[in-house]
Amino acid sequence: MRGREPDHDQNFARPPRPCGGNLAGEVSRPARPTLTEKGRAQATALGKRIHDEWRPAAIYTGPLQRAVATGEAIARATGAPLRKLDCLHDIDYGDWQGRTHEEVEGATPALYATWFEAPQLMRFPGGDSLQDMFARGAEALRLVLERHPDETIVMVGHDSVNRAILLQVLELPISAYWRLMQDPCGLNLFDFACNHIRVVKINDTAHLSGFAG
Repeated sequence: MRGREPDHDQNFARPPRPCGGNLAGEVSRPARPTLTEKGRAQATALGKRIHDEWRPAAIYTGPLQRAVATGEAIARATGAPLRKLDCLHDIDYGDWQGRTHEEVEGATPALYATWFEAPQLMRFPGGDSLQDMFARGAEALRLVLERHPDETIVMVGHDSVNRAILLQVLELPISAYWRLMQDPCGLNLFDFACNHIRVVKINDTAHLSGFAG
């Protein structure tokens, strides 16, 4: 990010993986996961990179613990204030929350297949649809741009929220949800100028080269 006036640089990242997660892949996760030692180290590496390359005016995170812990690591490195933003909340998996892939597929095989084949056509039982999350992501982006029209800002969101924001910025349909990768502590960079958005980086993990495996 170069912070050219009247440009506005937007940098957002995904938290590391939780400790004790139920699933290999994204269907559901525990409500209050904590970071592993590796996850904390990844968050520290992300914070160092942001400190070295940019000077954020503020850091916004979702309300869940992993996002907050990642934001705190960035705040320690950069000195920027940390603020929670409910619009960056992870997708609500409803009745699927905390269950394994095998449990969900066994109980609701048709809906489970829809989640991976046509996610825009389903709602989690007792939880969100992608449309709900896309609306929250759009509101988060709008709020941050309204509050910081000429500043560099960091947003820390979960992979689902990041995908939602990326798809909107790239002007791609909701059906393209699974086409985008979001690695733990990956970094995405947007540049805003005169109401136009330029996507500079997607899922950049150069700062995580020492965490292979």
